[in-house]
Amino acid sequence: MKKSGFFLSAMFLCIIAKAQDKPEMADVMRSNGKIYVVVAVCLLILFGLFIYLFILDRKISNLEKNNNQ
Repeated sequence: MKKSGFFLSAMFLCIIAKAQDKPEMADVMRSNGKIYVVVAVCLLILFGLFIYLFILDRKISNLEKNNNQ
């Protein structure tokens, strides 16, 4: 029990210590203005997924309605 408690506390401390580091990549991308491109691409992909799910839901609803008749 003591070994697992020590292990978990050591892991927790390592995670906290690692979280304190500054993300260098984000700073570089922000200074170059490329972070906006990354955000735009992520939003475009997310928007596309939502549209796909909406269309898929309509098709499934139509199939269920036709199946019940």
